[in-house]
Amino acid sequence: MIYKNLLDAVGNTPILKLELAKLGNINLFVKLEGYNPTGSVKDRAASYILRKILSTGEINNETIIIESSSGNFGISLASYCKKFNLQFYCIIDKNISSENEMLIRNLTNHVFKIKEVDKNGGYLLNRIKKVKELKSKIKNSYWINQYSNPYNANAYYETLGLEICSDFKNIDYVFVAVSSSGTITGVSQRVKELFPSAKIIAVDVDGSVIFGGTPKKRFVPGIGSSMVPDLLKDAKIDEIVTVSEKSSIEMCHLLLEEYALFAGGSSGSLLSAIYTYFKDKKLNSVPNVITIFADRGDRYLTNIYNKKWCEDNFQIKK
Repeated sequence: MIYKNLLDAVGNTPILKLELAKLGNINLFVKLEGYNPTGSVKDRAASYILRKILSTGEINNETIIIESSSGNFGISLASYCKKFNLQFYCIIDKNISSENEMLIRNLTNHVFKIKEVDKNGGYLLNRIKKVKELKSKIKNSYWINQYSNPYNANAYYETLGLEICSDFKNIDYVFVAVSSSGTITGVSQRVKELFPSAKIIAVDVDGSVIFGGTPKKRFVPGIGSSMVPDLLKDAKIDEIVTVSEKSSIEMCHLLLEEYALFAGGSSGSLLSAIYTYFKDKKLNSVPNVITIFADRGDRYLTNIYNKKWCEDNFQIKK
């Protein structure tokens, strides 16, 4: 297919069957969302939500779009706001990677960086505080609010969830990393409709409060949260697996070194969770296990794929 604009090429990402030497008891399939136009699964939500609110009249061409982001969603929204000739105000924090910050700042002139840690040891609560402050000052503005906006979950129900279900005759397990919860909510709803016996496994990391964990400083962006997303109440989750950030990083390196997969931090978390879940599990048959790698590794060159950073923060020596 020939596109006039790269941003029109969102979705229909490839699926890879990943042959893992230590997990021969499952068929593992990976949806590679890094093949979306700006490099992440968040393109689906950015494109869908902006089209939706333009079509419903909830915003007009003069509306200021506001959102808080740790990276990927900010890049996606900034890109699609340019496509639709909308102004975008992005609130980031000092934990953002230099790669993501550079991209966002090149796509919008309105970037606000939070440097003060919130009560949960992260920055999200203070980012949200800044969003509300801007929204109160700017009369014609729209807060995307990825943690509560049902359009976020609808985006993944209508696109990613549908694609996954269309590609398989049988789905036994779906492993999804949880952050703002739009992906797991939309995908789980679609999968459960068509494959009601499929198990949805939510994957989180230590230090995240989403499923009642004790808050602490986290280093890997794109997974976990210092608040419980409102959207999570509509997700159809069967089980939860929580992994360490160290194991997530180690799995990212394994994916690159053994399988030539240059994947983002949450992808390592997912692989760690899948190993943990199936390592000693007795199965009557070989199940189809689906997981979603949200982005590519090029967003993590200064942290996850930086030798010194790995040694200093996690005593991982490469």
